[in-house]
Amino acid sequence: MKWYFRDLQKYSDTDPFTFNENLQIKADLLDRYADEVIDASDFQVEGTAFADRGDVIIDTHIIGKLVVPSSRSLTPVDLPLDFTVEEFYVPSKAAESRYGKDDVVFVLDEDDMVDMQRAVVDNVILHIPMHVLSPEELAGKEMPSGDDWDVMSVDDYSKQKAELKTVDPRLAELKNFFKNRDSR
Repeated sequence: MKWYFRDLQKYSDTDPFTFNENLQIKADLLDRYADEVIDASDFQVEGTAFADRGDVIIDTHIIGKLVVPSSRSLTPVDLPLDFTVEEFYVPSKAAESRYGKDDVVFVLDEDDMVDMQRAVVDNVILHIPMHVLSPEELAGKEMPSGDDWDVMSVDDYSKQKAELKTVDPRLAELKNFFKNRDSR
């Protein structure tokens, strides 16, 4: 899915260029992001592109499924994705200033191509959450552990820390032992 920018500039918002493709992006995802992606289905990509003030605006709806490692145990987790993206493609750096800091703006290089497949791959990666848990982990399954280590929840850590702060009453008197020496 590559288009020439100058061809997309011919379409208006009343008569936009429409597309509806089934993209196989698994190889791209595995090549570029092997640590974040285990497997990927085909992604359904549909949207419109039109020109506005010499720029091209592309609205895209992306649907597909990834298999990613759990952030806790690294077990494979199915991650359905369904999101929309609006991107602005501009012919020069000067045109970029017309958009806000939250807008996704791309300045085209000399080849004048809009590579939609690359944009889809980048947006799929951006939509992977930082913390992905398997259904078992969400249901409270025991945390992973090994020799001399274990993963604990924040609540368990807080409880353990509170227990360590409690001083044995028999040793509580020792905290005053060196008070007289510090006053010199």
